[in-house]
Formats: sequence, C-alpha cells, structure tokens
Amino acid sequence: MTTYKVIIIEDEKLARDLVKNYLLSQSSLELIGEFEDGFSGLKAINELKPDIVFLDVQMPKLTGLELLELLDEIPHIIFTTAYDEYAINAFDLNAVDYLLKPFSKERFDKALDKVFQKIGSNNSLNGVNQLKTQVAEKTVLDKIVVKSNNNIHVIPLNEINYIESEDDYVMIHTSNGKYLKHQTMKFYEENLDSMFIRIHRSYIVNISQINNIEKFGKDTYQVILKSGATLKVSRSRYQELRAMLGF
Repeated sequence: MTTYKVIIIEDEKLARDLVKNYLLSQSSLELIGEFEDGFSGLKAINELKPDIVFLDVQMPKLTGLELLELLDEIPHIIFTTAYDEYAINAFDLNAVDYLLKPFSKERFDKALDKVFQKIGSNNSLNGVNQLKTQVAEKTVLDKIVVKSNNNIHVIPLNEINYIESEDDYVMIHTSNGKYLKHQTMKFYEENLDSMFIRIHRSYIVNISQINNIEKFGKDTYQVILKSGATLKVSRSRYQELRAMLGF
C-alpha cells in the first residue's frame, strides 16, 4: 500500500488537533509535521516534500495563498478556512478542495477522496493557480511578499515608492531596494488601496511618495518622487492624478 506524506500548516491549535485526530483513520497517510505559521510551513514544504498539505488560508505574517506564491513545486493542497459561505464559492474548484471550519469527519474524508483521485495527475497546480486568482480578486492587499535568491521579503505597502511594469513581471521599487515579482500591473491596480494610483501603463505610484508634478514637453507631465525617481504621466491619467491630489 502506498503511503502519502502529510503536513499541517495552521495557526490554531484546536484546528491542528482536529486534523490530526481525523488522520488517525487514514492508514495510507503519514503525518510528518505540523506548523503554526506560514514561514515555518514554507520551509517544511521545501525540505520535507509532502504529498498532501492541510493549509490554513488566513494566517498572520504570511497567508496560505502568499505561501503558495513562493513555492517552486506545489503539493496537493486541502485548504482550511473560516471564510463564510459567500466567499467560499471561490474555493469550489475541481482540482483542489477546502474545509470550512468547523468541519466534520465526513467532510474531511470527502476532501481526501478528491485528492487521492488527483494524485498522479497534473491538474492540481492549475486549480491552485485558479484559486489564488479568484481569492485575490476579493482582497485588498496589506503587504507584498517576494522571493529573491531563496530569501523571503515581506514588503509593507508604505515602504513601496512605485511599481513598474516588466513584461509578465513587475518591479517593486522601495527605499531599500527593488524586487521582481511574477504578477500583473492590472492585479495591483485592482487590489492596492487608495494610496496608490496608476499614472501610466508602466507605473503605479504611492501618492505619499510624490514630491512634485512637472510639465514635460507639450501637453505631457512627469512626477518627481521623494526618492528622486522621475516617472511619466500619461494624458489619460493626468486629470485623475490631479483630482486625487486635490489641485
């Protein structure tokens, strides 16, 4: 009989204990670790290479979805979440499953059955990516998490000067350096709070970092940031920028 390695990443002890109790009836599963935060869970996935992960969505410092963004190889994921019934529609995908807290043994076993059917297929990654996109559409960002040379950087929004388009990536410029992330400008335009504005197809700017707006050529403008960076403002965005700055 094949044995599958399992880890639990969950910040609530009661929820971890519940999963461990339910796992006792699954002879084909071996629990190889439990972790109460996203950072230690991320390290465990990379080092232990589990087959199945029970992953909490909402955790401090590093959420379950942010953790997934940092993985090179994604195992089979069963999400645990306290989202309400309306929000949970985003999780209702065929390729991954979720457990809505508090969950029954019957619901737990059903989630595992779905995963067993998908082990050996390549469908789970597509489902996870689809899930990440759908949940992100419902969320206002409070930070950006970036992986660079095996280091993880958690960037508070107030430290971001501007975001620059780099083909299929974005470059996040801060006072402490710049970080490349595989994400779209459209995503950040839709999910950053009102302190950010898109001034050009290539730039999203933190309003608090704008030092001045200058005319640049005929009917064109540029913003000068406190960092000294100079960024073009498109004609279509100029009036919106003026209105937001109140002049």
